[in-house]
Amino acid sequence: MDTAAYITDVARHAKEASRIVGKAATATKNAWLLKSAEEIRASQEAILEANRLDIKMGREKGLSSAMLDRLALTDERIKSIVDALYDIAALPDPVGEISNLSTRPSGISVGRMRVPIGVIGIVYESRPNVTVDSAALCIKAGNAVVLRGGSEAFHTNRALAERLRKACQEVGIPPTSIGFVETTDREAVRILLTLDRYIDMVVPRGGKPLIELVAETAIMPVLKHYEGNCHVYVDRFADLDKALKICINAKIQRPGVCNAAETFLIHEDIADEFLPRLGHALIEKDVEIRGCPETRKRIPEAKEATEKDWDEEYLDLIIAIRVVPSFEDALDHITRHSSQHTEAIVTENHSLAMRFLKEVDSSSVMVNASTRFSDGGQYGLGAEIGISTDKLHARGPVGLEGLTTQKFVVFGNGQIRE
Repeated sequence: MDTAAYITDVARHAKEASRIVGKAATATKNAWLLKSAEEIRASQEAILEANRLDIKMGREKGLSSAMLDRLALTDERIKSIVDALYDIAALPDPVGEISNLSTRPSGISVGRMRVPIGVIGIVYESRPNVTVDSAALCIKAGNAVVLRGGSEAFHTNRALAERLRKACQEVGIPPTSIGFVETTDREAVRILLTLDRYIDMVVPRGGKPLIELVAETAIMPVLKHYEGNCHVYVDRFADLDKALKICINAKIQRPGVCNAAETFLIHEDIADEFLPRLGHALIEKDVEIRGCPETRKRIPEAKEATEKDWDEEYLDLIIAIRVVPSFEDALDHITRHSSQHTEAIVTENHSLAMRFLKEVDSSSVMVNASTRFSDGGQYGLGAEIGISTDKLHARGPVGLEGLTTQKFVVFGNGQIRE
């Protein structure tokens, strides 16, 4: 196979299809979403069989437990994928929405119309749900999409993409609007990232090495986050029962994902009472604790934390804990070590909660809630194409609105400029 020619053809066909998707009626796009849900449900056993093959090959390759968890599909996870399609179908269509319309002294009316971006390239690892979520969000927002998943999930991704493209045929959307790259050749990614003539934006989803490769190679805009070093700060005014539930959930509910907590910061005034309780609960859940000297005084089982630990995204049952003298010290730690993904404060002090919201510069900032809520579905976006820690053009979980852009529209009645 001539990889360059093949990838170029996939991207070119997606660009051609994007003109049709961009003007598709909301009813047509929603019909495709519902038909896709039907196709996936009807083909569930075939999809699971493809996933079992990928899992088997992944174990043989020595993939980590976190990677295998991201790769694995179950009946419940397929149900979540299908539910997301229904959720996205129920969301308002942003395409064509006009906002900020105002009349100027000249008599013209000026506003902004929300429009598709065009073709979105998705380069991702492990998670098969990304195949469906990405295509669903892109099509609903009027875009075509080019999907290049990792080799570890190739059979699962292909099985899902086939169902999505079949649904396209049934509702009159070009199947080429979902370009699935059917090669595991690593050179395919580098070629894809040079095709700015056809691809308008790229979203990488995966580990830091993949995201760095995309950010350094792509010649089109990239929407990304490098890693999720998320913090939970337990303030001196915290409800400690509430804090314990939040910390445990943020770390262990699903440790191998980017919105899991990696560092707990504990105010020294409540450390004597809270840390032994927290330590016991974490150890009971098989979490390895790496702590500062003050933490280790109160949790003897904790290992010594190194400076590297404060910057680490473990994606595993490991947590770093530091005792801080003050609210300001907690902010300083987060400023120095955060990846600007998600941070949470547990406190009953309203003024400190509001300061935390205003002063912490991350894409999601929370009060008295687990960092695990940093997710497009949980935020009411239906699903997400990824989480952006950039400040342009979208930030945080990226849903339909983040997959559109705006253009100025002007209404006149014969006005001319003097």
